[in-house]
Amino acid sequence: MVETETIARLRGVIARIARELNASATAEGLTPTQSSVLGLIAVRGPLGLTELADLEGLNPTMLSRVVGKLTELELIRRHQDPADLRAVRVEVTQKGKRLQTRIRSQRTNAVAECLDRLPAASAERLLAALPALEELAEELKKGHRPTGSRT
Repeated sequence: MVETETIARLRGVIARIARELNASATAEGLTPTQSSVLGLIAVRGPLGLTELADLEGLNPTMLSRVVGKLTELELIRRHQDPADLRAVRVEVTQKGKRLQTRIRSQRTNAVAECLDRLPAASAERLLAALPALEELAEELKKGHRPTGSRT
């Protein structure tokens, strides 16, 4: 069993990395949530609002605000679902694609530059840990909740 302090350190490091990477979205005038929704629509879209809420883990009210702002900024557009005229789908605009590409590039470049500055052995260990980190992300996505007394 892994010590609670070690798990807390891992959680803290992941949060710090996410905050640093989210700064690129903030610099582009988006909140981290807006950037995440835009990215999801750009990669997987067009998407229905229910599907988008499920994928992003947002409640309908929050999603409505985010979609409204992204629409106002002309980064996405809404349209009726041809299969169900009562439903709305969203898709990325050309302006949204350009912004998403820029944010993704900034994040990729930031990580690459940092990896280049690390000792080679550290960079190799980080890259070797990718499969395990991907597994951790999938487990967290499944909504596993704490069962013990760890906090």
